Amino acid sequence: MHLSVSAAKNVASSWMRLAVQLAIGFILSPFILHKLGDTAFGVWVLIFSLSAYYGLFDFGILAAVPRYVARFAAANDREALARFVNTSLAACGVLGLLLLSITLVGSRYLDVVFKIPPDFVGSARLLLLILGSDIALGLPLHVLGCVLEGYQRFDLLNLTHIGASILRGLLIFAALTLGGGLVMMALLAVAVNLLRHLVCVRVVFRNTPLRIGTRYVDRSMLGELMSFSLVSLGLTIAENLRFQSDAIVIGAFLSSTAITYYSIGLRLADYPAGIVSSLAQIFTPMASHLEAIGDNARLQRVFLVGNRACALVIFPLCAFLIILGKEIIAVWVGPKYSASYPVLLVLVVSKTLFLAQSCSSRMLVGLGRLRALTLVVFLDGVANLILSIVLIRHWGILGVAIGTAIPLTCTSLFFLPLYLCRILKVSLGAFLRQSFLLPLASTVAMACVLVLTSRLLQPASYPGLFLQLAVAGSSYGLSLLAYFLISEPDRARIKLQVGRLLHQAVGSAQQ
Repeated sequence: MHLSVSAAKNVASSWMRLAVQLAIGFILSPFILHKLGDTAFGVWVLIFSLSAYYGLFDFGILAAVPRYVARFAAANDREALARFVNTSLAACGVLGLLLLSITLVGSRYLDVVFKIPPDFVGSARLLLLILGSDIALGLPLHVLGCVLEGYQRFDLLNLTHIGASILRGLLIFAALTLGGGLVMMALLAVAVNLLRHLVCVRVVFRNTPLRIGTRYVDRSMLGELMSFSLVSLGLTIAENLRFQSDAIVIGAFLSSTAITYYSIGLRLADYPAGIVSSLAQIFTPMASHLEAIGDNARLQRVFLVGNRACALVIFPLCAFLIILGKEIIAVWVGPKYSASYPVLLVLVVSKTLFLAQSCSSRMLVGLGRLRALTLVVFLDGVANLILSIVLIRHWGILGVAIGTAIPLTCTSLFFLPLYLCRILKVSLGAFLRQSFLLPLASTVAMACVLVLTSRLLQPASYPGLFLQLAVAGSSYGLSLLAYFLISEPDRARIKLQVGRLLHQAVGSAQQ
């Protein structure tokens, strides 16, 4: 399948998957919050934040699988593919057993480390045991899902996630309606995950030439796998420090109830992140494929167009959350949680700067340029942890958000654009102009429309929010349409003039 067709198909299926997950999450989150209460909901978020660190126990193997599978598939080397995947399966099986043992021990000390109310300690321990066991047993099964990513068959992988998300949402809704609690929710989530993994295994064998057997486990392949995966492990550690430490810091220094207020702002900021990530995930195997065939010109094109696509998605969503964030929170979970808006504001601005360059970070993984990325993200994560611990004492959950935002903003403004432009031999001015000019101009026009409509439609309600979204979205679409209707010579002159201005601005900044 042609890369552009494959990319369009993968993006469409990824957004379909995300639309289903966002709809279910948006509907279920306030339902779960009000059914469980602030404290129980905070415990749920805390345990999920802890379980996110379980991803470290794959030692970066899962991140390596799509890259190597894409390379072996491009070379049509089925023998190397079989040896690599089976070696990965064996390694993840051993690591899963290790993780299971750690879960059994760690569950006993939850109340020692975190401020969990006595009435919830037993449920929290059982919740960690259930979710930890699910992740441990799912490690080797997850390898096969990564094989589909390497073959750029995100469409098939996304279909399994869509079905699982719908089934999980329906079961959790039914369980809570009938009086179930934290433990029942976890058991249902684990059962659906296992079913999805089994379906994914079937899909892999029907759509790839993969062969499974112990005879393909290869020690030499393990060495090659670990050389990449250990660097990837460092990146995973850094990413967890950057994005998964906040709830843990709040749980250690404040309370599980405070986690609930923080998580509301965080979840709203993460919804746009999911949309962009679903788009950007295709660029890792794509970059590996283009590097394998030596097509540098198309790599440059993917870099510029890919980041433009990410910016076109994230910029208007950022404007929508900034302008209407208070109203969204009030309608979604209730005016009681309006204190979450400052958290949302701080996080969404810093994350937007980063997510607008999601193609860049994904391409670095696909190109195997992990060392510099890992170092920067690790420093980012350490700074986040330190700043969050310091600032939480002065500003509470807002201090944690600021501690996350400062290093993330620095990485987004300085490291990503300069490093990628140097690697791919693209001028910084061309990158800024071709990737961000159109999204920024269109978003400014849309923001003006949002401000006007927000003053006319008070008080906030779901119909009012949807109407504002429709009107603003239409203005955004019309501005993009106007751009593409401008004749190519006129567009070239506009780009040239803006390029000169950007060049002057960059030159002045460097001086």
